Amino acid sequence: MSVDYDISKWIKIADNELSSAKHLFETHKPMPCEIVCFLSQQSAEKIIKGYLFSQNIEAPKTHDLEVLCDMCIEVEAGFNAFSRETATLSHYGVLPRYPNEIELTEQDAETALKYADKIMQFVKPLLPFQN
Repeated sequence: MSVDYDISKWIKIADNELSSAKHLFETHKPMPCEIVCFLSQQSAEKIIKGYLFSQNIEAPKTHDLEVLCDMCIEVEAGFNAFSRETATLSHYGVLPRYPNEIELTEQDAETALKYADKIMQFVKPLLPFQN
C-alpha cells in the first residue's frame, strides 16, 4: 500500500475526525468516551503525519504521537510544547478499540478533544494547504 502525500487529504481526514469527536461529545448521551478519545487521537495523528509529509519526511506506521512529534521537532521546535498532549493522546490510539483494555470518562474525552484541537490549531498554519 502506498502513502498518499496529498496533504489536503490528510487535513480533511483530520478535520473530519475531530469534528466527529466533537459531535459525539456534544450530542450523544451516554457519551461514547472511548470513541471520542480514539477519534481525537486519530485527528492529531493525521495532522501531525500531514505535517511530516509536507516536509518530505516519511511518517512511520505508528500511532505513537510522541514518536511522530519528536520527528517534527527536528524541523519545527514549536512541537516541543506538545509532550503532555502527545503522551496522553497516544494511549487512545489503540487501547479504546478493544473491550476491557481501558476505561475512559467524560473528563478523559474532554481532555482528548482539547489536546487534539490544540495540536490542530498549531499545525494547520504550518501546512501549505488549509481548508
